[in-house]
Amino acid sequence: MPAFSPTGFVQVRGAREHNLKSVDVDVPRDALVVFTGVSGSGKSSLAFGTLYAEAQRRYFESVAPYARRLIEQVGAPDVDAIEGLPPAVALQQQRGAPSARSSVGSVTTLSSLVRLMYSRTGSYPPKQPMLYAEDFSPNTVQGACPACHGLGRVYDATERSMVPDDSLTIRERAIAAWPPAWHGQNLRDILVTLGYDVDTPWRDLPKKDRDWILFTDEQPTVPVYAGFTPRETRAALKRKAEPSYQGTFSGARRYVLHTFASTQSALMKKRVSQYMVSSDCPTCHGKRLKPEALSVTFAGLDIGELSQLPVARLPGLLEPVSRGEWTPEPVTQAGAPLAQEARRAATARRVAAGGSAHEAAPDVRRTPNLSAGKRVAAQRLAVELLERLETLIDLGLGYLSLDRATPTLSSGELQRLRLATQLSSQLFGVVYVLDEPSAGLHPADGDALLEALQRLKAAGNSLFVVEHDLGVMRQADWLVDVGPDAGEAGGRVIYSGPPHGLKQVAASHTRDYLFPDEDAPGKHAAVSRREPRGWLRLKGVTRNNLHGLNAAFPLGCLSVVTGISGSGKSSLVSQALPDLVAERLGRVPETPDEDGVDPLFAAAPATTDGRIVEGMEKIRRLVRVDQKPIGRTPRSNLATYCGLFDHVRELFAQTPAARKRRYGAGRFSFNVPQGRCPTCEGEGFVMVELLFLPSVYAPCSTCRGSRYNPQTLEIRWRERTIADVLAMTVDSACEFFEGEAQVMRSLDVLRAIGLGYLRLGQPATELSGGEAQRIKLATELQRAQRGDTLYILDEPTTGLHPADTDRLMAQLQGLADAGNTVILVEHDMRVAAQGDWVIDVGPGAGDAGGRIVAEGAPETVAGQAQSRTASYLRAALASRA
Repeated sequence: MPAFSPTGFVQVRGAREHNLKSVDVDVPRDALVVFTGVSGSGKSSLAFGTLYAEAQRRYFESVAPYARRLIEQVGAPDVDAIEGLPPAVALQQQRGAPSARSSVGSVTTLSSLVRLMYSRTGSYPPKQPMLYAEDFSPNTVQGACPACHGLGRVYDATERSMVPDDSLTIRERAIAAWPPAWHGQNLRDILVTLGYDVDTPWRDLPKKDRDWILFTDEQPTVPVYAGFTPRETRAALKRKAEPSYQGTFSGARRYVLHTFASTQSALMKKRVSQYMVSSDCPTCHGKRLKPEALSVTFAGLDIGELSQLPVARLPGLLEPVSRGEWTPEPVTQAGAPLAQEARRAATARRVAAGGSAHEAAPDVRRTPNLSAGKRVAAQRLAVELLERLETLIDLGLGYLSLDRATPTLSSGELQRLRLATQLSSQLFGVVYVLDEPSAGLHPADGDALLEALQRLKAAGNSLFVVEHDLGVMRQADWLVDVGPDAGEAGGRVIYSGPPHGLKQVAASHTRDYLFPDEDAPGKHAAVSRREPRGWLRLKGVTRNNLHGLNAAFPLGCLSVVTGISGSGKSSLVSQALPDLVAERLGRVPETPDEDGVDPLFAAAPATTDGRIVEGMEKIRRLVRVDQKPIGRTPRSNLATYCGLFDHVRELFAQTPAARKRRYGAGRFSFNVPQGRCPTCEGEGFVMVELLFLPSVYAPCSTCRGSRYNPQTLEIRWRERTIADVLAMTVDSACEFFEGEAQVMRSLDVLRAIGLGYLRLGQPATELSGGEAQRIKLATELQRAQRGDTLYILDEPTTGLHPADTDRLMAQLQGLADAGNTVILVEHDMRVAAQGDWVIDVGPGAGDAGGRIVAEGAPETVAGQAQSRTASYLRAALASRA
């Protein structure tokens, strides 16, 4: 690689954001710059919290004064000066506002091109007028299916869903869908007044009575005699006694649907949604569009069928069109809808199998005299679509379909979708700030990612990338290594320059991995693998792209499941395996948390088929350690999640000053009105609505982020307030609470797992997915190990520096040493090389994957020629040898 020669610099002076210590650094423009360092060292504070935040602030200065006033509440980055900073675009690993109406097609804007293609160049049935592009969108009034309003599914409440146990009586709460507590009792009392039998098992009641109770829209108001038996109620009615009150009846289905539509409580909405059943809309068959739009075809497919195909299949369909070799597909004679539907179904099957969409059927006629304008429009649209699709496929996303809802995507997949969109935007002179674009990416797809980044740079842009991947670091023009350690022990730039120069910086933890010492102690030590204590065998697993798969995991070992993105490894390990194990343990399988998605918009849950045929006798517990947030507001934090805050509050409550005032432990909770700040109600932050931008949190102006009222803050333990404790890092808290065994049990584990830099009160909204996962793991590690637990982790090294990965692996190896079974989904080949057993899934993504390509000890899998993982695993093993 030729020596890099900077053309100009972004000059940062006095950056103090978060843990940065008045950092001065010059970062080259028009270059691929990688910011690295251990987790919590301050690299994101420099790249995102300082450089991107300042670029964003300068842009906001051009907007209206009213908007500026709102933005100023959020604050500017703590930095003295930044010179030479161009406009910036951030591509972070965040989901944004989740909605099933948001899809791969909408995020990449590919759907707009597809709709235009169908509008301008599609084949219409005879006598149907041309439709506009908006008519092909399920998110518009003119395009949405009138029956399901563009959702693709219809919802109702049935007798079986509302009455799960028909052996119960109404008094015994047979109608589970009715509200709990007093409201439910009120409805049961009303039925007694109305003369219905509430003491006979539901299944023995007359069908006419059951139907009226569940499905009536009538709302009679009748006298209620609370606490009366049916006989006493009849007597009271007969003598016209004064009732307890007048009650209004509501049928169970009416209650469920009305509550779902009108409640402002997410908890209540989630509760009633479990009594609703959904099915494909009978009008659009799940395609979400009105019949007129679905009657238009292109290459034999309607827009719904095309949007359901994997992106990797679309180039084969569009290439003949882009070359001008396209002849419109045949149009069925009027009055033959069944033949047309059969033909389109056959075409869809042919394309899905990799065949051509351009095959004539014997019962149809061709559209004569295709206009030159229509042919040119089709050709141009196809060329643009192919160019955009090629980028998605190159970034390893060819297994996705255009209609795939974004809530079902990982944060890494979303970031790569946004990257693909930026590649097609043709902007130049922009700084792109990226947050670990290699996350969730198999090394085989890493080369394509680097090529995409180089294309953005070649277009005249600068790339500032926060990254832990050694391959990306080696390809960088410039490295900015922040550290040397995390939290207060970091916050300095220990190196800024071309990658090779880092070799001379002894303080850098990155150097040890980028330029490993051949003579390092233990480097050539033999690796000992654990022997299985048995096997957990699965048979006939079917889920997503897995079809009748048989798999076996060694018990008492650490197994690593690898494979390219979309190959099916998460379907096997993070979905099918826990479902089957939970079922055998007598637990209800966890339903996916859709991050606050309206249950109506949530994707229909996938189901798992298959069974466990061996090994369950050695598993007593199942623990899934995922990357879902530990909370969704600043009220949730590290200390409360781990349970250590309960012990801290007890210590404050036992102080003489607290006892004199009769303050209990609850006084020191920021969730209790007596102790918390009345303005922010204990959150420490207030939400600022920016209207045209996502809402953000700003520190409370009353308590300045402390969360508590002044009276509570007057109580001190070892000269510190409860707010001071929440502001401590785990490392500093270890010194402060030395000797307090109950508190130290949590703190020691958090520090051992590499989270010593986090503040005890760090809001959940500031934690990455990887940090949330390690907090959950630390909470689990506090338990006594019995050796009968199955631990499942999905990419636990996401967001980790190699040094932190080694610390995490030491903890996971300890779990396996204690006799537990640990199964990881991983792309980090250094982790795979440390496993006892590797299962490689593939060979491709989507329909081209879903099979076990190779399995065995890491050395065995590394020798399998058919595995795309093998060569990268060989390199990782060689670096350890």
